[in-house]
Amino acid sequence: MISNTPLYSALLKHQALRRAPFHTPGHKCAPGALPQDLLALDFTELPDTDSLFEADGPILQAEQAAARLFQAKRTLFSAGGCSLCIQAMLRLACPQGGRVLCARNVHRSAVNTMALLGLEPVWSVPDAILSALKNNTKSINACYVTSPDYYGRLQDIPALAGLCRQKHIPLLVDNAHGTQLAFTQPDLHPLHLGASMTADSTHKTLNVLTGGAWLQIGEERYVQDAKEAMSLFASTSPSYPIMASLDLARAYQEEHPAAFAEVQRQVRVLSQTAQRIGITNVSDDPTRLALRTSDIGLTGAAAAEIFRENGVEPEMADGGFVVFICTPWNTEADYQRLAKGLSALPIGKPLPPIPELPPLPPVRLPLRQAVFAPAHAVSLEQAVGRIAAEAACPCPPGIPVVMPGEEVTQEVAQFLRGYGFFSLHVL
Repeated sequence: MISNTPLYSALLKHQALRRAPFHTPGHKCAPGALPQDLLALDFTELPDTDSLFEADGPILQAEQAAARLFQAKRTLFSAGGCSLCIQAMLRLACPQGGRVLCARNVHRSAVNTMALLGLEPVWSVPDAILSALKNNTKSINACYVTSPDYYGRLQDIPALAGLCRQKHIPLLVDNAHGTQLAFTQPDLHPLHLGASMTADSTHKTLNVLTGGAWLQIGEERYVQDAKEAMSLFASTSPSYPIMASLDLARAYQEEHPAAFAEVQRQVRVLSQTAQRIGITNVSDDPTRLALRTSDIGLTGAAAAEIFRENGVEPEMADGGFVVFICTPWNTEADYQRLAKGLSALPIGKPLPPIPELPPLPPVRLPLRQAVFAPAHAVSLEQAVGRIAAEAACPCPPGIPVVMPGEEVTQEVAQFLRGYGFFSLHVL
């Protein structure tokens, strides 16, 4: 018998806990969510299995079927996660470089991609992105937002898309947590609300193996170069089981178009239960619970431990929230455990409100230069006045208060200190 397998052993140990899984992946390891023989289908590029970046056979047919489901001009498979879709999306939007107006709660893969491509981000706090787009006086090549965010909060995509069309620039949406929004009532998928392209981390909320994602293209002008843009960043050995699971998930949604109706019902019931004990669900996504446990005097991390004691594993917990991802592969027993965990939460006085974010710090170096320059860690006190080499993102609110290339101001250092940061990498 094979021994000394720390990761494999850790996975078996976690499996034995048998907690209700309200985290990614969307299939929840549930029987029937995916065929049991996927491992036996771990093939490679063969004459009859097609090739992802030269697709002209079954992979192309599977991508075309997904495009029909999403009413996209083109849908591309990714076995490299949503990060690969984000990389391709930015490459397609800005092939010659340029500026991108970005809501500041971007995933680090977007920051890294902009550094690799030499793009200049023009930052805005998420709540002000529409105003920033309206009032922008710089020449920009694209607008980039995350919607929904980790807490399920949605941007006003129709308004952003309309304004982008007026300015003749694409609206790019990191929709990592929102593939399922095409199947909710109402349909909230950003592609259907006017986005030019979306990056969908399909494995997070559908029955797809981890790493499976779709790049959805809504404008014909980006179709021709899409495969080339994705291949620039991708592995030449994509996983066939992951791609097959994307095909299966598309077929499942076609055959079960109302699969998320019961999820929405369960989330409504649990939101009402939480509200009765003083906890607000801040999510706009009707399939997600983002419970603000600070309302009753609990950090999200403390609440998460109570849920685990009651057999529930959340997706994420921080200083003020605990987040649960619900999909059709959660069972009635899972929801009952979640309700039991809610009833076990002690109710106290609300925690102090989240401090107001400090002003955005001044940019002192281009992003690319800051990311690739030599850096070292110093104390926060020593970092003041220096140029940041990394993003610092307290949660909540999940918005970086300093980005690579920006000056670490006294206000930024004070804010970070309040969240338990003690050091920062600077140039």
